[in-house]
Amino acid sequence: MQKKLHNPILPGCYPDPSICRVDEDYYLVTSSFEYFPGLPIFHSRDLIHWRQVGHVLDRPSQLDLDEIRPSAGLYAPTIRYYNGTFYVINTLVDGKTRSGNFIVTATQPQGPWSEPYWLDADGIDPSLFFDDDGRCWYVGTHLNENGYYTGHTEIFLQELDLEKMNLFGEVTILWDGAVKGVVWAEAPHIYKVNGWYYLLIAEGGTAHHHAVTIVRSINVAGPYETYRGNPILTHRHLGLDYPIVGTGHADLVETQNGEWWAVLLAMRPYGGYYYNLGRETFLVPVRWEDDFPIVSPGTGRVEFEYPAPNLPEQVWESHPVRDDFNDATLAYHWNFLRTPREDLYSLTERKGFLRLRLRPQQLTEQTNPSFVGRRQQHIDFMAQTEFDFTAQANECAGLALIQSNDFHFRFVVTRENENIIRLIKRSHGQDETLATQPLPAGRYTLKVTAREQDYNFYFSTNGQWKNLAENVDGRILSTPIAGGFVGAFIAMYASSNGQPSTNHADFDWFEYSGIQ
Repeated sequence: MQKKLHNPILPGCYPDPSICRVDEDYYLVTSSFEYFPGLPIFHSRDLIHWRQVGHVLDRPSQLDLDEIRPSAGLYAPTIRYYNGTFYVINTLVDGKTRSGNFIVTATQPQGPWSEPYWLDADGIDPSLFFDDDGRCWYVGTHLNENGYYTGHTEIFLQELDLEKMNLFGEVTILWDGAVKGVVWAEAPHIYKVNGWYYLLIAEGGTAHHHAVTIVRSINVAGPYETYRGNPILTHRHLGLDYPIVGTGHADLVETQNGEWWAVLLAMRPYGGYYYNLGRETFLVPVRWEDDFPIVSPGTGRVEFEYPAPNLPEQVWESHPVRDDFNDATLAYHWNFLRTPREDLYSLTERKGFLRLRLRPQQLTEQTNPSFVGRRQQHIDFMAQTEFDFTAQANECAGLALIQSNDFHFRFVVTRENENIIRLIKRSHGQDETLATQPLPAGRYTLKVTAREQDYNFYFSTNGQWKNLAENVDGRILSTPIAGGFVGAFIAMYASSNGQPSTNHADFDWFEYSGIQ
């Protein structure tokens, strides 16, 4: 039986993928926005099965996300390998102390990665191209200085000195999109194939009208000629009810066996035109005809299933559904909101528990709360946790399901005149208590299940489950309502809600899985 690949290859909020090959190994990075550590990096040998090997930016000295707004932070990285060194180039958007484009380097993909080399280049979505003569070219996106329409961007080129890590020489404008009046021509990558230089971009905005287009030239600096087959990929003409939408932001890779593939982002709407999982990473085959690429030959659409690449299968050991917090460090899939500047958790103070310290920072603020979360990766899922917590007045601990500080659910144990379990829905910056029940002090187990957009919230103190709220509408966790660029995260959360505290919550385990 022929092996199959199943899309998406990285489910959940893993947008703006970039890929490179080193011999028989493939490495992929994605955007991470306001979450820390930054830029998850994955390894594969068959392009189907991926395992995370770390983060590119895993030290506070590399990444200042203090007070950064939701869906700002790290945008659209590019990963490349040249002459024994890995390069990741990226944009930090709206940083408090510094913003702009930078490069980090490493000799192995799992790191350690260097401190950032900041570049004097405006705009977003930088990429690197290493030419046959050893010259390195920076290709980026910035606003057209005349701005003939809102979102009028253009792609530019400048040479990069790899020793000094600075840009020099003339800035050359290459292109501003294939469609008249196109918005947000961005995400440029240059490749050299059979003597031609190809410039691949995204255009149309990273939502329903997203598209991939391409031009070529015999010189890296142009002029570039367009392709009459543009766009080479889009789903914008297939309707709002199509199961895969927003296809774009692609990067190409050639296998050691001469096959070509593209990674790209797309969304899977459900419960209407809502996509709580955010923009995910998909893989599609590419074939060259008449010196231009044909994406997903035969259909021109991103499919959920394809024949597997002609590569030896490599299946990695899967993450356990349940994390018992017995290791000395957190698993790579766990994330913080913004850069942690304080000691907000411990895995050693109580062996086998994740201890979250109650701090004044709250989920409703653009701060670094006591929050350890992971991406929602399934349309239908179950998440549950068990923890010990003795609440003082106005303190809370439990689960959070978040899209941003203004759109989320807080499912927490707290104390007013007595211990209570409370479900709070925050929409458009306003809190609404959906349900409360009293409960005894001690150990608590909380569980959330979702069937598409119907969320159910359960709690237990003695092994007997009680339903606190059922069929709660989860659409506030989707970009079409909440805005921004990120998907939903599910987190263990604790807060003293603006007051100093020495209290803590001890989480014994956390379990997450898709459900049938």
